[in-house]
Amino acid sequence: MTAPTTAATPPRGAGRQGPRWWQRPWILPLALFSLAFLLYSLPPYLSLDPADARLPSPEGLAWHYPVLVTHIFGGSLLTLLVILQVWPWLRARHPAVHRWSGRLYVFAGIPLVGVPALLISPVSSTGFSTQISNALWAVLWLSFTALGYAMARRRRFARHREWMLRSFALLFGIAFDRVIIILLILLAMPGLESAYGGDEAVLAATIAPAASFLSWVLPLLCVEWWLQYRRPRRRSRT
Repeated sequence: MTAPTTAATPPRGAGRQGPRWWQRPWILPLALFSLAFLLYSLPPYLSLDPADARLPSPEGLAWHYPVLVTHIFGGSLLTLLVILQVWPWLRARHPAVHRWSGRLYVFAGIPLVGVPALLISPVSSTGFSTQISNALWAVLWLSFTALGYAMARRRRFARHREWMLRSFALLFGIAFDRVIIILLILLAMPGLESAYGGDEAVLAATIAPAASFLSWVLPLLCVEWWLQYRRPRRRSRT
């Protein structure tokens, strides 16, 4: 009669190590980009003085500045939470952190980011085209975020991940807008005298609608391409 063998119990978290940070080299650049954007965008609003704001509030709308500040502060929080959400090592080693930061992203983001964006978009000072862009952004971000949460509740985690990546792409479109504006200004600068009469303010106002749309459409298209690219690979493994 042979003695039963007892398999060693693997330590908690074994087999779930996840990729190291150097195996996902985009994590650090994304975090640095987020930090640089926050250091640039937040200071004018920390004083809570409308005179310091980069975006002027329309006359006669006393509610605009508080809603704008709510949107900016909420967006800053969500920008940091995205880093926790897309970090594979953290998701594998500390799933509770991933779950709770995800809940905070949804339940803080909807009232502090999405709804304020929907409220202030019709009164944007940069023109009708930008108002349309901002309103579309708000509707899509709210929809993608709600769908991502609904998929998680139904335990359809593959779909949950896809919808949340779309939500993240839209969120980072806010920061990407600054990059797009600089690129468009550089492209348009040779025609400053001939097309804009040498007025840089006119040039900036002219490119603002294009920058507004491109800042969130391009990241969303990139994420959609990446999702479509990976789908056949997932199916081939099943």
